[in-house]
Amino acid sequence: MRKFVTLSVCIALAGLLVFPALAAETSPTAPPTVVTPESKAVPGTPATPSTPILPIVTPPAKRPQTVKIGYVDMAKVASDSAPGKSATADMKAKAGKLRSQIEAKQKQLEKQKADIESKIQTLTPQQRTAKAKEFQKKLEEFQKFVENAQKELQTRESELLSKLFKTIETSAGEYGKANGFAAVVVKHDILFVGDEVEIVDLTAEIIKAVDAEHVKK
Repeated sequence: MRKFVTLSVCIALAGLLVFPALAAETSPTAPPTVVTPESKAVPGTPATPSTPILPIVTPPAKRPQTVKIGYVDMAKVASDSAPGKSATADMKAKAGKLRSQIEAKQKQLEKQKADIESKIQTLTPQQRTAKAKEFQKKLEEFQKFVENAQKELQTRESELLSKLFKTIETSAGEYGKANGFAAVVVKHDILFVGDEVEIVDLTAEIIKAVDAEHVKK
């Protein structure tokens, strides 16, 4: 009887060990446990908060800076400014003086020609040849005088225009620097203008500056 009781206890203990193991083997597979830093934390230690993700802020696009370019109507400066008017008056006086000299020489040639023609019948062949050579020489001298007069007039015009242009250039440079212009150009040199470029007519302002410089001189 005692042996039977002992055997029953052993069987009961064996059942406590075997049945749970069999139940574990026959139950569905449990999902694996994800190990996180928080799960590894030492008990009693506060969990470290995760780093917050800040939103990416895109800075606003910068608007392109406007570039200022001024232009000058050179013809208007030449006609309306004080030094331009002075240069025009100088050219007219010079041209008038040369024209008077040319006309006077031309009249002398015409008179000499008429005199030779009136006497041609009374002249000997030798005299006619001499008169013809003399007249030809006078005619060549007249043509040379006209050529020199044109060159003199052109030289004077070039000098006056160069002087006027330098005055305009200096005034435009000073005005442009003082008023924030990237460049000052001649009006007819502008072929294209972009959206970021501001074009300003500075003709009136440059005429004022040129006149002020003319008064100083």
